[in-house]
Amino acid sequence: MYRLKDKVAIVTGSTSGIGIGIARLFAAEGAHVIVCGRRKEKGQEVVDRITAEGGKATYHYMDLTDLSSIESLMSDTAEQFGKIDVLVNNAANVSLPDGRVDELTLEMWDNIFSSDIRGTFYAIKCALPYMQKNNKGSIINIGSMASCGGDLGSTAYACAKAGVDMLTSSVALQYGKQNIRCNCVRPGLIVTPENEAKVPQLLKDIFLSNIEVNRYGCPEDIGNMCVFFASDESEFVTGQIINVDGGMNSHAPTVAQFLSMGSRTW
Repeated sequence: MYRLKDKVAIVTGSTSGIGIGIARLFAAEGAHVIVCGRRKEKGQEVVDRITAEGGKATYHYMDLTDLSSIESLMSDTAEQFGKIDVLVNNAANVSLPDGRVDELTLEMWDNIFSSDIRGTFYAIKCALPYMQKNNKGSIINIGSMASCGGDLGSTAYACAKAGVDMLTSSVALQYGKQNIRCNCVRPGLIVTPENEAKVPQLLKDIFLSNIEVNRYGCPEDIGNMCVFFASDESEFVTGQIINVDGGMNSHAPTVAQFLSMGSRTW
């Protein structure tokens, strides 16, 4: 317990889903968590839940597409607490229209890139001066297994998340000598209270046939990996892109079909 004692941690997009799981685990480990997102009421509910559980949390408004709100988030946090130890870039708008290359308009492409990598880049850029002043920091980007290969439809999203992978590597290289680490967590299928009713059973079955363990993921699975990256236990770990997907991307794509045939190979 208290692996993050006295650390100040910003978790973007922590008013729902995976972000709530990360924020709650950070607080349970002793961090003061800055819960942020566009929905003040939802954010305050998360703060109240954390404080009821004995943790410390504060809400701050942030919209990834509003650069001034990102600037205010970083400056206000540093002014109030004197530092920023951890930044988790979790926020993204997953409901934006996407499609095949021939279906995408430039507006659709730009909207997804603005949400899924432009905001992440700018959050890092705004947090860096405070981490440099403290000569220490941990940046954790939430990527996606969509960046592992081509996609049938979510072209812009996959490309944006692939950009997050490379941004992670670049930040780790450029600022490692200043004791600022940067790692990326790629979630697999994560079933949350918000999306559980919306995920079709057929989709769950497809994923479960490819997952190497006997369940889907939950927000706490991502939160536990983020706790490790945020803690001093991972001081020698940077530039890493970790799949937290139940092993889904660690085997040949034909495994599920062979298993259904009761076969080990062709």
